[in-house]
Amino acid sequence: MKLKYLLAFIPAIMLSSCEKDFLEPDSISTFDLDYIYSNVDDARNGVNAVYSYFNQDAFRSRLSNNMTGITDIEIGYHNGEYDNGRREIWNADALSSNNDLNIVWTYAYRAIRDANIAIEGITNSGNLDSDDANVKTTFNQLLGEAHTLRAYWYSMLAYYFGDVPYVTEAPVAGADFFFPKTNRNTILSKEIEALMAVEENMQWADALPYGIEQVNREYTIGMIARLALQRGGYYLKPDLTMARDSDYLDYYQIAKQYSQKLINLKDRELPSDFRQIFYNQNIFLSPVNQDILFEVPFAKGGGDVAWNIGIRVDGGTEAKHDYGSGSNYMAIPATYYMSFDSKDLRREVTCGLFKVTTEDTLAHVGVSNISQGKWNRRLLPEPPGRESAKGTGINWPMLRYADVLLMFAEAENELNGPTMEAQNAFKRVRQRAFDPADWSTKVDAYMSQISTSKQAFFDAIVDERAWEFGGEMIRKYELVRWNLYSEKIQETVDGLKKLADEAFAGVGTGPDYMYWKTDDQGNFVVLNPDNKVAAAPDETWIRQSFLIGLHNDTTTYSEFILNDFENYINGPQPGVVRYIFPIPVTAIDNSQGTLANDGYQFTN
Repeated sequence: MKLKYLLAFIPAIMLSSCEKDFLEPDSISTFDLDYIYSNVDDARNGVNAVYSYFNQDAFRSRLSNNMTGITDIEIGYHNGEYDNGRREIWNADALSSNNDLNIVWTYAYRAIRDANIAIEGITNSGNLDSDDANVKTTFNQLLGEAHTLRAYWYSMLAYYFGDVPYVTEAPVAGADFFFPKTNRNTILSKEIEALMAVEENMQWADALPYGIEQVNREYTIGMIARLALQRGGYYLKPDLTMARDSDYLDYYQIAKQYSQKLINLKDRELPSDFRQIFYNQNIFLSPVNQDILFEVPFAKGGGDVAWNIGIRVDGGTEAKHDYGSGSNYMAIPATYYMSFDSKDLRREVTCGLFKVTTEDTLAHVGVSNISQGKWNRRLLPEPPGRESAKGTGINWPMLRYADVLLMFAEAENELNGPTMEAQNAFKRVRQRAFDPADWSTKVDAYMSQISTSKQAFFDAIVDERAWEFGGEMIRKYELVRWNLYSEKIQETVDGLKKLADEAFAGVGTGPDYMYWKTDDQGNFVVLNPDNKVAAAPDETWIRQSFLIGLHNDTTTYSEFILNDFENYINGPQPGVVRYIFPIPVTAIDNSQGTLANDGYQFTN
């Protein structure tokens, strides 16, 4: 039985307080904790309570994808509409009354609360040093899971709200629970220290009953590196300037140390077929010792993967298929699509140029609706039904080994420049993107070109991470810590305008129109994915406007070029993205004056 199914059966005692505000403590007696954490099975259920928040909208549709906003490789169209939800977040001007922000804040602290309960119960149980080797091993593993899950939620709170209350103790009735803000870097430092203290007693995924559907030692080590880069990276201050602390190199050293630790202790070959990584998720396979280190386990009926992100599938009562409806709330900009090398095997997997129609056929989506092609509900082993939508059960990838390799390359480069160790880690990721016959030019010659300086190598890492992780919705966090957010958005706007101008003037080399069809096996085929052609060779090909669709005869450029990026370039502080959002008004009202939205030029 997979962990995804166990999460549906968490005892009521673990979730009894889900309707309370995060600062309102439950009356938890010592007897309750002593009982719950006296044995392996109940302790497992206690930690499962922390996992359960992944199946709330706070994660499954917000943090996993919706709230990642607008980047140079993903676009959330707000189209001037304000809905007290994701569109305000995409526009980088959400108010403290925004419901999506409140959902994330509330469930983040509920997950943190339950993690703290589990940590205290496990630590005080005596089972970490049990004479029973199995009990000792299991409880140390559970402690690591609870700490890692807590660190994830604090990482997200720091990215979205900056300085936030830092709570590390289980709630006790009668205690002072009005916590002030703690500096975001203090929080990250302490969470990194906590993970460093527990990871060596955790188990590798191949030794765990639920493999990569369970927080494992690989993921925790990788999370230490990821958190260290966040801690050593840039962040937005209340005066709307970007800064990073003077000790940032200490955290690049930690990132290098722990990414290298995983490489030394649990190296694995990257799967040669990039498409197979995500195809496995679509068909509910979760192999260990491959690329994905941890993926959020969704039961059937849970999760929003291939509903609001992935290949568009038009369903409904009139559909001629039983796979239901799925869409993509965030499209891929043409600049990103065109940035791929024409021989890069990742582009076809990452950029979905087609949709599934109600007729159960394939059709081109045009330039404005390129989807995150890694997930497709049409591939589910069993059709979920014509009127189905949410709840595909497809897991969400949280960290891949390719990420660890590139984190090592980045940290090593920051500390020592583009050494051979940094180049080799980078090369392992890039090799998979090309046919071995092309490695001499697309990998080896490319590596020689980018390894001439520290800056050139860093710029290449920025590009490679875009091509490798497109659609996995981590780009926002990277642009923040690199202090490249506004710069990359400006590049995207300028690039889209250039593509539109060239297409309209007929002078560009890219596909102003694409010609496509489905072959005899039902596969979607594009005649000219990279280049302009005068006409199709025969009538079997269908013409679809592509780059020419970026032009508008009335406004010159399409709406999202003119409007959707504006606050990322010319917001309250031009040239600096105000990616921090206000603390929800509900949390402020309940804090009895402890919390306030000060700084960042918030209006409320």
